[in-house]
Amino acid sequence: MKKILLFTISLLMLSISNSQDFTTKWGNGYKLSSSDGMHSLKFGGRIMSDYAIWNNGNETFSGTEFRRVRFFNSGKVYGNVKYKLQLDFAGGGVSFKDVYMEVAMPYAGNVKVGHFKEPFRLEALTSSKYITFMERALPIAFSPERNVGIMLHESFMDDKLSIQAGLFREASSGNDKMIDDVRNITTRITFLPINNDNNLLHLGAAFSSRSSSDDTYSVSSRAENHLGTKLLDMDLDNVTGMNLMGAEMAFVMGSFSVQGEYVVNSVEAMEDYSFSGYYGQVSYFLTGEKRKYKNSLAGFDRVKPNKNMKEGEGLGAFEVAARYSSMDLSEAHAGTLNDITVGLNWYLNPCTRLMFNYVMGTLDNHGVETTENTFQCRMQIDF
Repeated sequence: MKKILLFTISLLMLSISNSQDFTTKWGNGYKLSSSDGMHSLKFGGRIMSDYAIWNNGNETFSGTEFRRVRFFNSGKVYGNVKYKLQLDFAGGGVSFKDVYMEVAMPYAGNVKVGHFKEPFRLEALTSSKYITFMERALPIAFSPERNVGIMLHESFMDDKLSIQAGLFREASSGNDKMIDDVRNITTRITFLPINNDNNLLHLGAAFSSRSSSDDTYSVSSRAENHLGTKLLDMDLDNVTGMNLMGAEMAFVMGSFSVQGEYVVNSVEAMEDYSFSGYYGQVSYFLTGEKRKYKNSLAGFDRVKPNKNMKEGEGLGAFEVAARYSSMDLSEAHAGTLNDITVGLNWYLNPCTRLMFNYVMGTLDNHGVETTENTFQCRMQIDF
């Protein structure tokens, strides 16, 4: 598959180089576009190399991993049709990430078909390239992520109001050949009452009605350390359905930002359960930069240092951040997991970042506490 992928890319690059209708440029990624703007191509990827050392009170562990190794090609044809193909090679295998097509329909909004993220939660929709911490907060365990489906989305009021609604099937590999009644409906609405050069206020709410193909539901979570131990673990049987509700908020004022989300998960089974999770985080750029907002569907975007880390230029950008997050599964006797994470991000340039996180996780299961303290760091390049 890798040879086929490389051969396809080589043919694309050769055909483009022989065409005088295309211009090439570097924009934190290799981009090509036709002179009339109707057609465009972009090639890029990301490498994230992690190291972690953690202690659970009795033993100390350490480990390394390539958290993400991805390549993508995206583009536009004839002005109103977009596509994206993104593959992940982490762990030595190949898996689908974003593989979709999108058409801008006259008077009907944008229709997206394929394998992509369901529209639920700001942090989940923000690319891993641009999240503030190495791992997303604990409520990510509740969030539906990439599935096969069809989604309609549109923005109004000069992009201040955005609405997304989709129908999805559980198909993490991109294929689902089983004929059954499993349908997941996810909707989201966001509003930007403030959005100017220095200040931003993002508000949103989402709902997802879900079913289970095998009448089971499982949740597990580490203490925001992907190499660490799964502290929270729950399995339920005889599940007939689930309803997820989420609220989200982000506020940016210059170099300072606040972000938080709250999720409630109602599970219908022999006995009904109600689970919840939330987080709140703050960050501040010591060197004067700010978090850049992209759009409702993609969340936050790339940070560009005022001065890149280079001899004769500067030291890059420095960001400090702190977050508190929690997941409560006590109704199912699985306990409550709480995390405090502090971080330092060093942006050497718009494409390269060093991340340092210290995570303090505590599982309280009916008075019995399990703790895990982690120091982890990441070297990341993306383009």
